[in-house]
Amino acid sequence: MENIAILAQLIIAISIVVVWVFRFDNIVMEFKQYGLSPLIRSMVGASKIALSTLLVVGIFYKEVVFISALLMAFLMICAQIAHIKVKNPLTKYIPSFLLLIMSLFVAAVDSGLL
Repeated sequence: MENIAILAQLIIAISIVVVWVFRFDNIVMEFKQYGLSPLIRSMVGASKIALSTLLVVGIFYKEVVFISALLMAFLMICAQIAHIKVKNPLTKYIPSFLLLIMSLFVAAVDSGLL
């Protein structure tokens, strides 16, 4: 189970980097649609990239995994709420929902629940 959790940590981290670095123009459009300021967008992006980094670091230093995974799950819940608020099509919900599930899985494995 731990190996699957490590794989999930890597998938979460890589996904965040791809979206927030290589597809940043899409992020800018989405945050405008949500009515959120560039400051909020920057804070969310910095938080997600920092948490992604901690999830990768957590492969070697387990102490940072649980809180990083829970905070990432919280940000993915916020993303779900943003999609609901602007009534996006269901396909827009899927990426953040999958990352939410993976983050909760990582936290559960790290805490010993799974």
